[in-house]
Amino acid sequence: MAATDSDNKRHYSGEGRGGDCEVSMEKLPNHIITHVLHKLDLESLCTAACVSRTFHSAVTHLLSSLSALDLSGFSLDEESLKHVVRRVQGAKSLTIDCLQVENDFSIIDILHEHIVDLSLLKCSSLSYDILRAIGERCPNLRFFLIEFAGHVLPELFKTKLIEMLQKISLLETLSIKIRGTILDVFDLQSLELFLPKSVKNLKLQPTAEHFSIHWIDKLRGVPWFNLQSLSLVLDIISDNLFITVVNSLPLLVELDLEDRPLTEPSMQLDLTNTGLQSLEVCQHLVTLSIVRSRIYYPASFKRVDNLGMFLLSEACGGLESVKLGGFTKVTEAGFSSILHSCQKLKKFEVLNSSLLSDLAFHDMRGVARSLVELRLLSCRLLTSEAMEELSSFSNLELLDTSGCRSISDPCLSYISGLTTLRTLNLAEADITDSGLAILGRGDLPIAQLCIRGCKRVTDRGIGFLFHGERKICKTLSSLDVGQMPGISDAAIFTISSAAKALTDLCLRYCFHVTDAAMKMLVDRPNHKSCLLQRLDLYNCRSLSDDLIMLLLDKSPFRGLRWLGVGSTLLVNKRGNFSTICNERPWLVVCFDGCELGCHDGWQFHKSNGY
Repeated sequence: MAATDSDNKRHYSGEGRGGDCEVSMEKLPNHIITHVLHKLDLESLCTAACVSRTFHSAVTHLLSSLSALDLSGFSLDEESLKHVVRRVQGAKSLTIDCLQVENDFSIIDILHEHIVDLSLLKCSSLSYDILRAIGERCPNLRFFLIEFAGHVLPELFKTKLIEMLQKISLLETLSIKIRGTILDVFDLQSLELFLPKSVKNLKLQPTAEHFSIHWIDKLRGVPWFNLQSLSLVLDIISDNLFITVVNSLPLLVELDLEDRPLTEPSMQLDLTNTGLQSLEVCQHLVTLSIVRSRIYYPASFKRVDNLGMFLLSEACGGLESVKLGGFTKVTEAGFSSILHSCQKLKKFEVLNSSLLSDLAFHDMRGVARSLVELRLLSCRLLTSEAMEELSSFSNLELLDTSGCRSISDPCLSYISGLTTLRTLNLAEADITDSGLAILGRGDLPIAQLCIRGCKRVTDRGIGFLFHGERKICKTLSSLDVGQMPGISDAAIFTISSAAKALTDLCLRYCFHVTDAAMKMLVDRPNHKSCLLQRLDLYNCRSLSDDLIMLLLDKSPFRGLRWLGVGSTLLVNKRGNFSTICNERPWLVVCFDGCELGCHDGWQFHKSNGY
């Protein structure tokens, strides 16, 4: 009897001598296995396929029936991409990270006429010829997004774009971004002649204001054109542009305009209160974003003041999402009018406002409780007092106060009451170890936490944050502790031991982190190092080039997809990294200063730094 009990225990646990795991899998009904596998993401499916022959067969069958394949989290090389897509040939929706794809043919070979949704991200090496091929091979395309690295042949781009548009008559969403260039490649003065009648959502980056005005104005005379969402990145946002957009596209639901001036805009061409007032024509507007970027020049909207915000809030009371950047003449009264007038507001974001103070949040009575995301970036007058009023928003899931340097420890007492908070960004805040202790005691289910540049936080603060079995130990997946001189190996030991679900870790400019910290991450309890997907070690000067020996071992960091080693001694080990990447074709090693995943700099360098 005892032997029988032992056999049963071994059978159900999958333990014991060879074949027991396989036998237990085969005894599971197929519909149960299929039901479980349907709930897994692609990476988990690949892992499950290695468990047994039964699971391998079930995963293979499931992949062949998938209608959508999202590879945005993997920068696969051409051979690996071909291998994966071949197993999901019936997918109607494809999302591919093309950072390591070096020729057009690798993408062309996987294009088929049944594809209706196609997103090609980080196309650092693809040519504009891919557009013509997409038009020929995907005539039923309805959604298309592509990110190109900047090229020097805008005329060729226009030709290939027109060829593609003439062949995909069912297209509803078109999004094309040209990164790494200030050259206008969308100066198609007759763009309205080539856009399919079915297009409802359009995003172009970059483009010029005068060309955009020309073709948008022409749409007024096209009765069948029904654009609902427009997103443009321009050289300048003007009243003329605003008035043209609203008069030509009165049915807009979403409007996203960003400009990137090279010099100070002239007073005659700049946006004024009149431009904002013209939005009253768009009665269906739900999402509005107006941003003046400082990427090339520190300009702002100097001709828009509180009156402009009052006019906007009266004209667009149905807004659910508002993003305003660069309005340096608007005070708390102007921003407060938006909060009080838009009763369905779910997302509110203000960037680079030098006059936004705590008074904007002084009296939150009458403000909609529907707010889910709040971003207040580089608003230097804001202090912890503003957070006291914001603590009453019981549905808040995201709070970002990065660059607000007067935010200090008291704010964490108020934030700790936001029980639904999942994302918190306190970059450059004046918080201390005591503040993190308060946040830790709040026991919030935070998944993403950024405390980059909080220079008064030390190893002790990290210990306070993760003390005990708190929710954050189980929920935290992304942590940024970059640019913090008080962080050393001790903090990494705490993080590696406590953060059980951590996938993204940023340690850039942590000068006191050594090789020992990396070994701690590898030796995480319960072998959790395999969960880590992105690791940023940029400018961690205490790391030695001996660390490469740890990485050459196939066991550590098996799930790592992106590694940033710029400005460390590891940049001298490019040959070793080449070997590592050949064995792990999904891994991207960045030798530059890119943020996690190279999302901000992929257009400037080749994959793996070679």
